[in-house]
Amino acid sequence: MPLDAKALSSALDEDLTLHTALCRRQAASFQKAIKANDDVTVACTQEQRLFAALADETEGARAGVTAPIKFINIRETGGWSRYASQAMPKIAALLAAARLPEPEPVPTVTYKSQGRLLIIGEMGQATQLADMLSDTLSVTIFSIAARAASAPSNGHFSSQERKYPVLAGKIDQLSGWLGAFKLNWQKNNPIDLDLCTRCNACVVACPEQAISFDFQINMSKCKSHRSCVSACEVAGAINFERDAAEMEDAFDVVLDLSDKPLIDWHAAPQGYFKDASAATLIKLRDMVGEFEKPKFFTYKQKICAHSRNESVGCNACVEICSAHAITSEKSRQQIKVNPNLCVGCGACTTVCPTGALTYAYPKASEQGAKIKALLTTYAAAGGKEPALLLHSQGAGAQLIEQLGRAAQLRKAQGVPNNLIPIGVWHTASMGIDLWLSAIAMGAQQIAVLTTAEEAPDYLNGLRQQMEVAQTLLRGLGYAGTHLQLIEAKDVTSLEAALQQLKTTKQSVPVKPARFALPSEKRSTLDLALDHLITNAPQNPLPEQIELPKAGSPFGNLQINKDACTLCLSCVSACPASALQDNPERPQLKFIEKNCVQCGLCAQTCPEKAITLEPRLLLTKERGQSRVINEQPPYTCVRCSKPFGTLKAIEAMLGKLSGHAMFQGEALNRLKMCGDCRVIDIYSNNNEAKIQDFPR
Repeated sequence: MPLDAKALSSALDEDLTLHTALCRRQAASFQKAIKANDDVTVACTQEQRLFAALADETEGARAGVTAPIKFINIRETGGWSRYASQAMPKIAALLAAARLPEPEPVPTVTYKSQGRLLIIGEMGQATQLADMLSDTLSVTIFSIAARAASAPSNGHFSSQERKYPVLAGKIDQLSGWLGAFKLNWQKNNPIDLDLCTRCNACVVACPEQAISFDFQINMSKCKSHRSCVSACEVAGAINFERDAAEMEDAFDVVLDLSDKPLIDWHAAPQGYFKDASAATLIKLRDMVGEFEKPKFFTYKQKICAHSRNESVGCNACVEICSAHAITSEKSRQQIKVNPNLCVGCGACTTVCPTGALTYAYPKASEQGAKIKALLTTYAAAGGKEPALLLHSQGAGAQLIEQLGRAAQLRKAQGVPNNLIPIGVWHTASMGIDLWLSAIAMGAQQIAVLTTAEEAPDYLNGLRQQMEVAQTLLRGLGYAGTHLQLIEAKDVTSLEAALQQLKTTKQSVPVKPARFALPSEKRSTLDLALDHLITNAPQNPLPEQIELPKAGSPFGNLQINKDACTLCLSCVSACPASALQDNPERPQLKFIEKNCVQCGLCAQTCPEKAITLEPRLLLTKERGQSRVINEQPPYTCVRCSKPFGTLKAIEAMLGKLSGHAMFQGEALNRLKMCGDCRVIDIYSNNNEAKIQDFPR
């Protein structure tokens, strides 16, 4: 792998010494560095474990406490490729990003497990797995019927020794997470497993072979001969007249081996496993103790566009969450996120139009600082046409490493020299605000690498957001395809996709932006759009850019003035203060810059007079308050004080004129203000009053 120490030193403004065997004969240089007070960055992830062990053995280093040690992969991501000789700017950028401080700490979510394991499966297989795990876990088996009644499907008879508690019946629901699973089930098995002695007499006696070796009766095969009851007369374990009992049990960990998993989600809860692989068994053995994970999100109910007045507007986060962690609480005008179920994918924050849900670890501002460091260092080192490759730290990173190794063996081209990989916790956690900011900062292209680990709904959400962002860029005159979703399952498909990227050309602002990303999503979008609009190649700019309906965070409202009565229900429903009233006269005002196209106004409007119009207005009126409907006020027929609107009063008269309470002169009260209406009621001698009625 060719490395130009002089070029890297110049780009990073640091005197660097090239090492070729730092983990072997040059280890003394590493030990000397970690004794200093400065941070240490090791450009090798393969020997990370060796370096950590070496740090522990180095006197005065305090295991990296004095000098924190960071690791960055520059080999498979840049040095091992056909473009290695041109990869110095990218390597410099990766090293610069590695020097950034760690993300600020966030609140954590705690799981506590006592090791109570529930295995759901056929008796023979479940017993064998229990034997492997019972030395560290307290095992309970929920026995389900074998596929063949005559013998276990694995060809082995289950042990007759009563080693573990065994449950059997019908499972109604399994819910919860690591340390807090609840199993609701019905004890409806005619065989009481607490009384059963496992003598197999019932199995032998049953003429229909309806009883399997897990001691459950298949009622669809049973012909009510009751031979099993006679065979079990001594133990008395079989009773067909027993009523089903509702049961509830608590467990910490669940291994579900049923044909149809009880929790069939793409992102299963922590502590829930669906296979008996060696990797799963190793994980299960470690599921005892106290565990922590970051609370990946923050939520601001005040700007949430989910619901107002029990009407649902934006439901994007609820629909996209593959972990079932987000639920609607429209009666409380909010959504609820269960931090124990949240897996930190961040898809909800990507599709949220207001920024009510934001990704907390790392924050958007911290991701923005990383992108800025990568692009500025790349440019300072002489790099041209930078592009970013967003990938997960799991399967995505592994695929890129495999591509690098294939390139080293001359079986692939490798990662192009202008494509800078950025590892993220989940590829769905970065959306339109960060993408457009990166383009404004000079990135020619943003490629998002997805593998089989992403849920299908996440891919749809990413496509929608990319379509919106790309429509904005093309509307401003930026040529090319700036956003690409790469779906790769192996090295071959990844190689083809990356080579295709290298053939494309995109236009970006001539002057890269240098703003720091704020924590608010809408503020970030405004900064990015302002820079993109100011430096747009198209001149003159169009007045507006029409945007796709799905996922658009910007837009206008069309008002049917013939239907609108200016009841102002929409004003109280708007979470973004895009709709406002005028205390002085009947007017409905609109600030388009604030509109997030959530649809709450349209849902709330009793006359259904509001229609959403996704677009980005490019004139100065976008940020100004404008009147979108107004009507003459209606004046009180008694005191001439204005109240309501002419259309609203006329609509009310039309609806209530046939009501018994508003006949004759009483109808005129609808034309009065509130004060005059009360005066008229009490000054009318013919008016029936409550005190006139007998008690």
